[in-house]
Amino acid sequence: MKKMLFILVLLITTSVIFHANAQTKNNNDYDFFDTVVNNHNQIFPVSGIPSAIEMVLKYCKAVDFNFYDLQLKWQNKTDGSFRDFDKKELYGITFSQEFNLPRDESFPMDSLFQTIENELKSGKKVIIALQVETGWSIFLVYKKTPDGEFVSYSKQGSHTTILRNTKEIVKKSNGTEIMTYSIPPHM
Repeated sequence: MKKMLFILVLLITTSVIFHANAQTKNNNDYDFFDTVVNNHNQIFPVSGIPSAIEMVLKYCKAVDFNFYDLQLKWQNKTDGSFRDFDKKELYGITFSQEFNLPRDESFPMDSLFQTIENELKSGKKVIIALQVETGWSIFLVYKKTPDGEFVSYSKQGSHTTILRNTKEIVKKSNGTEIMTYSIPPHM
């Protein structure tokens, strides 16, 4: 009986230690979707651009998760664009507007997609304007799928929209513009 009790205690202790280690590991993983996107809100209907920039700043750990200063300043500004943040350094991160070109058959689609892919390979996300059913919305390109498509996230309030056909949407729009960013080596 003592031997069975000892084995039971040993199994429970091992299970508790294993579970605690697994929990610690999961909490230390810095997953973009779980850590940044799920904990962020777009607080105004037309604050998509500053909202996306805030998510990048949070992802880069340049600001804390309660940071909404850019959206609070922007609010429902309807005449804003990526141009408002082009070449701007915010909390040590410099943002750049790219592919601000006419959306027509001459748009350099392959170059756009290669730029996005290069940014993703370097561990960054890309802010992108996508034409969806309700008009143009701002998304963050999160990753490239094995079949070559891009997955993008957007927020509207606390609701997260996930698109798994970003390239298809861009092609239907004859192009789009993006924002990339540079991080100093010390961050």
